[in-house]
Amino acid sequence: MTMQLNKTEYKKFFIEIKERINKAQYEALRKVNKELINLYWDIGKKIVEKQSNLGWGKSVVETLSADLQKEFPGIRGFSAANLWRIRNFYSEYSNNLKLAPMVREIGWAHNVIIIEKCKDDLERAFYIKMTKKFGWTKNVLIHQIENKSYQKYLLNQTNFDETLLAKYKHQAKLAVKDEYTFDFLDLGEEHSEHELETALINNIRKLLIEMGGNFAFIGNQYRITIGKNEYFIDLLLFHRRLKSLFAVELKVGEFKPEYAGKMQFYLSVLNDKVKLEDENPSIGLILCKDKDRLIVEYALNDSKQPIGVASYKITNKLPAELKKYLPSPKEISEIVEEMELI
Repeated sequence: MTMQLNKTEYKKFFIEIKERINKAQYEALRKVNKELINLYWDIGKKIVEKQSNLGWGKSVVETLSADLQKEFPGIRGFSAANLWRIRNFYSEYSNNLKLAPMVREIGWAHNVIIIEKCKDDLERAFYIKMTKKFGWTKNVLIHQIENKSYQKYLLNQTNFDETLLAKYKHQAKLAVKDEYTFDFLDLGEEHSEHELETALINNIRKLLIEMGGNFAFIGNQYRITIGKNEYFIDLLLFHRRLKSLFAVELKVGEFKPEYAGKMQFYLSVLNDKVKLEDENPSIGLILCKDKDRLIVEYALNDSKQPIGVASYKITNKLPAELKKYLPSPKEISEIVEEMELI
């Protein structure tokens, strides 16, 4: 006798099968990508060796490209332009013991973007690891590089070291930039908080991309009630990797110390009334038009709740005066290394 399918059990069964297929597809793509990178590495090595040992000039690349395309019609990747990229790829990384293994973990197109747009090894390591960790598409990677995400993550101002457990604080730091670029908004330099919030909500997909990945939108003007009083959080997000609610307050002026106190209040209420049992403590982000770094530092010193303070711009230029706040190369290297632990 055939038993009727139990809907709950079947749904669970279907999800298990779907996850197994997705895993198999991912592993297959990862292996194909690794083989492609290995192939390009070997081709680049042979071109460099022939040019070095036999004195062959630039013409070898054009000649090789034409012959390969005749021999393998319909197979992409053997254009003269791509063979030059392959040659440069090998030349750049062949003597780099740290980056050489890492470049095999991301796609060829991503490698091309990073090698052409980033000249510093630490910056390249950062974007390689972020691409691998968050699964950035080519367009998202380009956006992150053009908007100086590397520098903005290194400069960020938070109190996460003091308020979060070690296993969460590194991931949390990667979730907060020092400055966000909203060049996708049709706003003038003078605008109200309501106009800023409305424009961000109307461009929510682009906002989440600028936030760096792994954020989900829960709501705006999110209402919390204490006794007879109502309070409204400008934006409430959820960070999927941290499994934490993210409260975002928007300020169109300069940061003020009292903003930190208000955010502490919001986070306490979220943790008590909104956070689920299996979620981690809520995190706050105060987003201002401008900020004095010293005032932010003092304001966050005594905060018991995890808070970050960032500024936003409508254009994507990183102010030159901020460069003096960048960590030393040794400190940057340690930060990038920590990303392996997250």
